Amino acid sequence: MTLFGTAGIRGPVTEITPALALEVGQAAGEPGETFVVGRDGRETGPALAAAMEAGLESAGASVIRIGQVPTPTLAFASRGRRGVMLTASHNPPEDNGIKLFADGVEYDREAERAIEDALADDATAPVPWDTWGDSSRMDILETYRELVVEYIEDELAGQADAEGPLAGLSIAVDCGNGMGSVATPHVLERLGAEVVALNATVDGHFPARESKPTPETLREFSAFLAETDPHTSPTETQRFDLGLAHDGDADRLVVLGPDGDVIHEDTILAVVAEHYVASSEAADPVVVTTPNASARIDERVREAGGRVERVRLGALHEGIARERAAGDEDTEIVFAAEPWKHIHTAFGGWIDGVVSAAAVAVLVADAGGTDALREPVTERPYRKISVDCPDDAKSDVMETLETALPETFPDTTVDTDYGVRLEFDDASWVLVRPSGTEPYVRIYAESDEVDELVSEASDVIESTVAEHST
Repeated sequence: MTLFGTAGIRGPVTEITPALALEVGQAAGEPGETFVVGRDGRETGPALAAAMEAGLESAGASVIRIGQVPTPTLAFASRGRRGVMLTASHNPPEDNGIKLFADGVEYDREAERAIEDALADDATAPVPWDTWGDSSRMDILETYRELVVEYIEDELAGQADAEGPLAGLSIAVDCGNGMGSVATPHVLERLGAEVVALNATVDGHFPARESKPTPETLREFSAFLAETDPHTSPTETQRFDLGLAHDGDADRLVVLGPDGDVIHEDTILAVVAEHYVASSEAADPVVVTTPNASARIDERVREAGGRVERVRLGALHEGIARERAAGDEDTEIVFAAEPWKHIHTAFGGWIDGVVSAAAVAVLVADAGGTDALREPVTERPYRKISVDCPDDAKSDVMETLETALPETFPDTTVDTDYGVRLEFDDASWVLVRPSGTEPYVRIYAESDEVDELVSEASDVIESTVAEHST
């Protein structure tokens, strides 16, 4: 049985049912353990949370209910205990999901497999009636918001204005009717920014836009940012210095310039990573990212004196643990991120879009604007495409491509840990990996000649798929 994907259990509520939540709760719960349980704003959240709590308590665990919160708040609350978040993140409103945490970190693959095995073996059942756990309620959101503000002021702000590190900065935040509504605008205002929050009423139907923030779903927000202020002079027409947008549970962050254009997620990752490396006192500062992340990250991290290590998609927490175990006293994991999702390791071991929003805003303020912030980053053309490939052929196709692609592109550095990633001397790169959910092989590429690179790689992949599909 495979329930867990790259970000917990997720899918339509015809599959993610209260019955499943009950069983997962019984499989995860243990006598003597304490679980915090939270949920996002989806309509199906209360029923799933109630079933999850029943499963955990009937397995002997105690439950602390924290209600509707961003996923990073639940992760924060799980420090020193365990946690369950009922969320489908950026998925549509008819979906929901289950994400588990232990001491502020997502369950690793071993812990997820233990739950899958228990469900497959029908090994979930209540403990004796007189050993069931109990439940209580805790309000954690305000504590979380306060500590985010303290972290930003202490770790990123440096010499801040008396009114706050974001004093004078004007920020528009599109909360997307998600859980960022109850956190990000509050944090930014306490840091001194002038904030306009849009779609900041939590609504599980996501009426304003789709939960996933993309250039397409953010078109109205982009247009709002691009509107000029008729009360300013012709040289000062932009109303905002920065735009920020979240998904449904506020673990993702999309950053927009004052003109409404989306700034590439890898550029944001690169500048935040560079900051953490440059400000670290460690002899060996490390940034953990994923195979689909741009080489522009490697360039900026190397420039700042650090190094980049990669781990499979959805496993940043595993990459952090791996690099900590492999390093020595001079090694410090200063940052971990995949596109749109960041772990600020000095604050906690979880993906946190609220901290990212505040951190990016401080970096923009310090740089003097988004253009100045991104100016040192080399932004090459980027493309992502899919090549049809039957699921049952993926394994053989990828095995063949481990040889065929390096032969096609001989002057490259090759990494086959998570697909086939080829990096050229000029920092151009191409990654080929099988989709985990659809009958495709994905191609990610970044190069000044990206169309030629993708075309040549596609030819190799298509011929390999044809070879193994006959």
